[in-house]
Amino acid sequence: MSAAKKKKKNAKIDFNNPLYYTNRELSWLDFNDRVLEEARDPDNPLLERLNFLGISQSNVDEFFMVRVASLIKLDAVNIDSLDLAGMTPGEQITEINLREHAAVEKRYSTYNRSLLPLLAKENIHLLRPCELTEGQYEFVRRYYLDELYPVLTPMADDSSRPFPFLQNNSLNIALHLTDEKSGSAAFATLRVPDLFPRFLRVPDAENSFVLLEDIIREFFENLFHGYHVDDASTYRVIRDMDLDVAEQDTSDLLRAVQTQLREREHGSVMRLEVQDSMDETLSEHLINILQVPETMVYRINGPIDLTFLKKLPRAITGHEDLRYKPFSSFHRLQLQMPELDKDSSNMFAAIRQQDFLLHHPYDSFSAVINFIHQAANDERVLAIKMTLYRVSSGSPVVKYLAQAAQHGKQVTVLVEVKARFDEQNNVRWAKELERAGCHVIYGLVGLKTHSKILLVIRRDDDGIRRYLHLATGNYNDVTAHFYTDLGLLTCDRAMGVDATNLFNMLSGFSRPPYFHQLHISPEGIRAFIYQKIENEIEAANNGRPALIRMKMNSLSDQEVIAKLYQASAAGVTIQLIVRGICCLRAGIPGVSENIEVHSIVGRFLEHSRIYYFYNEGAEDIYLSSADMMTRNLNRRVELLFPVQQADLRERLYKIFQDMWEDNVKGRVLEGDTFVRPDRRGQQLYNSQDHFIDQAERHTAKLRKAEEAARQQPEVFQPMSRHDDALPETGETDS
Repeated sequence: MSAAKKKKKNAKIDFNNPLYYTNRELSWLDFNDRVLEEARDPDNPLLERLNFLGISQSNVDEFFMVRVASLIKLDAVNIDSLDLAGMTPGEQITEINLREHAAVEKRYSTYNRSLLPLLAKENIHLLRPCELTEGQYEFVRRYYLDELYPVLTPMADDSSRPFPFLQNNSLNIALHLTDEKSGSAAFATLRVPDLFPRFLRVPDAENSFVLLEDIIREFFENLFHGYHVDDASTYRVIRDMDLDVAEQDTSDLLRAVQTQLREREHGSVMRLEVQDSMDETLSEHLINILQVPETMVYRINGPIDLTFLKKLPRAITGHEDLRYKPFSSFHRLQLQMPELDKDSSNMFAAIRQQDFLLHHPYDSFSAVINFIHQAANDERVLAIKMTLYRVSSGSPVVKYLAQAAQHGKQVTVLVEVKARFDEQNNVRWAKELERAGCHVIYGLVGLKTHSKILLVIRRDDDGIRRYLHLATGNYNDVTAHFYTDLGLLTCDRAMGVDATNLFNMLSGFSRPPYFHQLHISPEGIRAFIYQKIENEIEAANNGRPALIRMKMNSLSDQEVIAKLYQASAAGVTIQLIVRGICCLRAGIPGVSENIEVHSIVGRFLEHSRIYYFYNEGAEDIYLSSADMMTRNLNRRVELLFPVQQADLRERLYKIFQDMWEDNVKGRVLEGDTFVRPDRRGQQLYNSQDHFIDQAERHTAKLRKAEEAARQQPEVFQPMSRHDDALPETGETDS
């Protein structure tokens, strides 16, 4: 078919047809079900399965706090606009609750029927008080009297004492009481204090625990003298926790965020979970008081709030065979901290020689920390500029930035105080950085700054040079151990100029007319991606090879999906790896039959973003902080940057291909559902295990070389460029 006929045929297709799209929220629920599958997978270590089950719970809690809350607010004011899949907010709420009721049953079936029996076989127990030995029972009773009893506060619920306010996500015990004198009924609530761990290890058993709420229910009758306790059942409420800052009405963004943090604790109830054994009178009382529709009441067959399962594995002693095997991230020699008596500029010298691609957690995140540390202490460094979206609670990044300011360097940090659920942490860090003498920017009005960029300005022997770290992930040294991300260390001049212009834009009133190598959202990344897709469409229309490969966390922007449909219809081969939300539907004749979508859910959270375009054989490849979501492309400051060095490009192609071939943790999209691939006749291949193996082989090789050098200190042999770049090639076993 000629190019003209192809264009004419495709022009008749409505690529925005709602039948071609999956609802965003339902796609997210499908992703969380893939997380739950990992808890049910017998090939995963048992204690890791506990962690996956806990993650699936915390995921859905946040989903209700934010996404369901937004839908309920839209529905409450009778907004009946349709989403890209043609659903109203009310229809989405109904379907979400329908699916989540089924998911709750699946989670607790996994917990009760699978994980608990398997733990028991390993002599790991969650015990009820009635199952304790006499000595253990006395230990728990003393713990209650000495630790818990002084803290507990029973809160009556009657005409003079109204129902107490329940904090979001707090665990409570509802009580149905009878006055022993009058026989009248009464109600009360007892909050399970979150000052204490959710579970208590009992003595005379290596790995036996009892839950805090079970301890309280066993001994709390001394709180209700003169009353008989008819029922005492646990319950929990999930509230609207979406931060909604009216930025146009305030000049002080920091104060606005702090105010909203206080106010959102009183958000509306999005979900009520009650113990399934709770008597009808008590449950009806709670439902009426909290004004929760029946569809949003979840009756739980087991401990309410399974997020404690994320902490339980760490409390279990021994049983290393029930955990993922630990591995050593690769510490590239040129990016390690120098010895005290050596030139501290060694990282800068290394980056002047070549760019470095970092693939975390397989490449150690210490390279990034070392870069900031050396910049803070290098007397030739003049200034450091950085964006911070999420950092750890004890962040070394913040420590070294403060150190740099105290050493007289100009330090500018954009701290995004609107980073969801990290607002409190980021406000605290912002204030600490200011006290240390850093210039702090509290985000931008109307936009979240989600880009990951660090710019170091240094006076080298040959003049001022800009050193950059650009990344797909956050500067969080904790999550870097279990999020997969990609970063680039470079001193490319054009990128450095672009970075300077970006920070001028973020800190002042500059509007750069163009960028040389970096592409910036809002708007810039969308326009660039469209142009790259159009180029592939043009090639396909003219009978030339055309290929698009993308890896991202989520794909939900309707315009981008429509553009990919247009490319598929033109004959472009499209390969997508999407971890979470995917609103694109696969296999639609004439629309998406040239699109294949995979999703990887495994030991590490896939967080990197890669965008590849064949481009007539030039094979352009980019990394980005942005997913193909409307919020990333329109309402955030995001960054997309090229990888230009030949060996790094080759390694990046190989990284994508390795993930594409994953048939152990990878799923394939069929219609709107991800399914396990057919592995009959295929060799099992887990990409994350492959990357771990690579890292360990490189580490072993480096240690062997270091040991040889120690044994022959008089022999010096410089490392060649080929040897130096060996870990960058992404080599595989022959």
